[in-house]
Amino acid sequence: MELAGKRVLIIGLGVSGRAAARLAAARGAKLVLADARADIERAGLPAGELRLGAGNPAWLAGVDLAIASPGVPPTAPLMRAAAAAGIPLMGELEFGARCVRAPIAAITGTNGKSTVTMMIGAMLRAAGRRVFVGGNLGTPIAEAVAGDFDAAVVETSSYQLELIERFHPRVAVHLNLTDDHLDRYSDLAEYGRAKARIFENQDAADCAVLNRDDPNVWRLAAASRARVFSFGLGSPPAAGDAIWPERAALAWRFRAGAGEIDLRRFVLPGRHNLANAMAAAAAALAMGAGAGAIASALADFKGLKHRLEFVAEKRGVRYVDDSKGTNVGAAVEALNAVAPPVILIAGGVDKGGDYGPLRAAVRERARLVILNGAAREKMGAALAGAAAIEAAPSMREATRIAAERARPGDTVLLSPACSSFDQFKDYAERGRVFQELVRAL
Repeated sequence: MELAGKRVLIIGLGVSGRAAARLAAARGAKLVLADARADIERAGLPAGELRLGAGNPAWLAGVDLAIASPGVPPTAPLMRAAAAAGIPLMGELEFGARCVRAPIAAITGTNGKSTVTMMIGAMLRAAGRRVFVGGNLGTPIAEAVAGDFDAAVVETSSYQLELIERFHPRVAVHLNLTDDHLDRYSDLAEYGRAKARIFENQDAADCAVLNRDDPNVWRLAAASRARVFSFGLGSPPAAGDAIWPERAALAWRFRAGAGEIDLRRFVLPGRHNLANAMAAAAAALAMGAGAGAIASALADFKGLKHRLEFVAEKRGVRYVDDSKGTNVGAAVEALNAVAPPVILIAGGVDKGGDYGPLRAAVRERARLVILNGAAREKMGAALAGAAAIEAAPSMREATRIAAERARPGDTVLLSPACSSFDQFKDYAERGRVFQELVRAL
């Protein structure tokens, strides 16, 4: 993009906004740096006019382009003012992707995005590629512009996809769709439409990797302009590009090829991680990796921090940190992946979803649920009768109660089904605190 001499407004100065600001500055833009928070650190920001506090339309004077961080909702005053003034508006994902030369593999879905993103990156590296891995899971795509990469593997959230225009991944992966972020979206359909935008600029030369086990995702296949490569835990479809489990391997057929990917050394637990492995393998095959490199990467892949991470075994009780399970679907996956009987620690900030789908897994797998955080009353009402329930005012107290109630053979699982912002900076801090408390028992 040609930005030399243009006046560019950056809305939101978190990690993504700062990366976008640095990239715009490197391309010669004159910056206006805006954030609703008054306590923003100036250190690390490029030169520009700093505007803090409630958005003022006067900040838009002379602005040629506005770039928004994904955490800034479209309803924010400055976003509305920019739209009303007819100023071109794009998100950091769109901005960064326009500046990246490497082909992009993009991953979305409610659960599993980070795991699949990291898996694909590992597979492409095992195939000898120079790979950027980032996006929503950590390093913004704007940071990829400075590197010499053969491929960019990018986790994309619904928030990021809201503001795309020409974003065009060579391979786009949609893993699943369940209730989440309903504090931002009116319903599952609106949330799903934001996710589905990942495919809107693809064409026949591209590949769409879709979960045929998820009706909300699989229905997108009919409208796809890209080549559809499906994955699923059941029997393979009679025709079409697909990947499926077969004995201790993943069997696949794609374009003119077919084969198997050895899974004998793949260690991640749960059927959802088998689905994650299939989705990642399909994307890696579509990006040109061979089956041997994919199998090697899966054998070495040990999972992500705070996602079904084994913490310790104390007095015959296993403790597992799934703090990244910030919605009901993720908590259900976690309950089904660990050995019962389970003592589940859950709760945090309610995101507007329905906790009802958690009942069946709790009834079948858990003997006790310990609820803490702002959502504990709503969750308690939804889970009443499915298992014994206790309330705890803090993570410290929840961990103490779990340790007291646990018996040898139990699994104490932190899988909150909620965001963490009532007590912690983010899910990672919540997980670290839980791990420290467990180790101190």
